Amino acid sequence: MLPALLVYAALPSAVQAQAVDLGAPAPAPDAAAEQTPDTSQGDTQHRPRTPIRSTRDTSPSALIGDTQSSPPPGLFGDWQKIRTRLGERGIGLTARYASESGYNFAGGERKLFRETGQFDVGALLDLDKLVGLKGGAFQATLTWRRGLNLSDAAGLGTLQQVQEVYGRGQTARVTQLWYEQRIGDKVEIKVGRTNPGEDFAVFSCHFQNLSFCGAQPGNLVGDYWQNWPVGQWGGRVRVDLNDHLYVQTAAYEINPRNLDDHFFVAHFHGATGALVPIEAGYSRGGDDGHVGSYKVGGWVSTADRADVLLDINRQPIVITGLDPLQRSSAYGVYIAVQQQLTGTSKDGKSVTGLGMFANITQADRKTSVTDNQVSIGLFYKGLVPAVPGDVLGFAVARTNVNGRAAEADRLVPGTPVRDAEYASEIYYSIHPADWLELRPNVQFIHHPGGVKSANDVGVLGLKAAITL
Repeated sequence: MLPALLVYAALPSAVQAQAVDLGAPAPAPDAAAEQTPDTSQGDTQHRPRTPIRSTRDTSPSALIGDTQSSPPPGLFGDWQKIRTRLGERGIGLTARYASESGYNFAGGERKLFRETGQFDVGALLDLDKLVGLKGGAFQATLTWRRGLNLSDAAGLGTLQQVQEVYGRGQTARVTQLWYEQRIGDKVEIKVGRTNPGEDFAVFSCHFQNLSFCGAQPGNLVGDYWQNWPVGQWGGRVRVDLNDHLYVQTAAYEINPRNLDDHFFVAHFHGATGALVPIEAGYSRGGDDGHVGSYKVGGWVSTADRADVLLDINRQPIVITGLDPLQRSSAYGVYIAVQQQLTGTSKDGKSVTGLGMFANITQADRKTSVTDNQVSIGLFYKGLVPAVPGDVLGFAVARTNVNGRAAEADRLVPGTPVRDAEYASEIYYSIHPADWLELRPNVQFIHHPGGVKSANDVGVLGLKAAITL
């Protein structure tokens, strides 16, 4: 479902509108005033003059608890003016620890409490300041995941994890190691160690349930579309057609060894194909309270994938036990919408009021066990005027089990036939300090695993994050 540690871009408000995240807390009034770039000071809490593009809302404090985004500097602030001095030289540094705790008060095989988390640290180099390369940037990010998974430990049997930050190997890895270059006012290229969820079908990770976190294709076909914190070798080209409309495409290496626990930077052998996504997007910003973003895209994978039902003789695998039929490609399409409905906005970011989102993804039915997912939700900012930066979030999602996989279930006597899993979550986010975010939540999962006879699952959770 997303990355780390950016120095933020100084872009005109119309272009900044392309970075829409309606769930991001609004900055405090004094912080909003500080967002006007002062490149002469080199403050890394401001945006440098290098026009580095981001498809996320980069407001200060907006991304503390978003485990697939870059947090702002926080707890230690500009200690001894170190960050200011580094910023003057084009070096931005940040670090964060995000924790997700959960207790299943209903459902599962046993009642348990589990906590898991992610520490990430990284740097973005403004190559204009460092070496005079205008429009150039270099990003490096290290992540370390640790902790325990409630979904497995308590036997919840869910299709989507109730702690999105868990998984992909509880290990340290280099998540980002890429170079980005602006060419004129319209074109941007990016190459290196990255992942498709950074740039395509981008969505926030404010919720704790994976159904509402990150680029949605990665929730369905995560064996080759690998979101944060996994890195894939790749390159992307983006073209801004005007201030509101863009198109982009990319190619990423598909390598199953990216999921190994026992490597640090990357593997240079073992590729099985390429992932090629394409996306067109339209966004609008401004100060009229109607910030919005609309994206449509699709992808093709050239790697061989196993059929979910048929064997090499085109008979049901569950009956014959033979090797699965290999398909030479896979594909999918998606739509992602965010729209502010009420309230106020400033500089292309919603400040108060109600916003909605909808994410819809359809994957290849021949090779994807979970072949489509639909999630919709609401964000309300400024619910309690006395609590600056508070956000109330609510969402529901349906994750569908491919009918061909369900057909295989029917062929095995006594096997529950899977259908669809329905997840919902409500959270309330507060910022007791600029460097701290607390986000208590309640999740409810109906038909966990897509099994209608399974007991519903209820989870009481807490997402918490600090930035250093």
